[in-house]
Amino acid sequence: MGRSPCCEKAHTNKGAWTKEEDDRLIAYIKAHGEGCWRSLPKAAGLLRCGKSCRLRWINYLRPDLKRGNFTEEEDELIIKLHSLLGNK
Repeated sequence: MGRSPCCEKAHTNKGAWTKEEDDRLIAYIKAHGEGCWRSLPKAAGLLRCGKSCRLRWINYLRPDLKRGNFTEEEDELIIKLHSLLGNK
């Protein structure tokens, strides 16, 4: 049995995302929220699968996503917690 495929493989874009696709995804999520990732691409007018949209949002486009190096305080906290907890 199993789950049906999330998208039509023949009609999906693969590879790098364009600026227009990013803008469509951002606009849709701002207007409607994250919701169901499997139905989002069709509702947003994207030729991508839901998994691709979810990963693009979570790993690159979220407004609260922090990029760059750790601050000095974060480094100290990591070292302190590692000395207390180890590699848990």
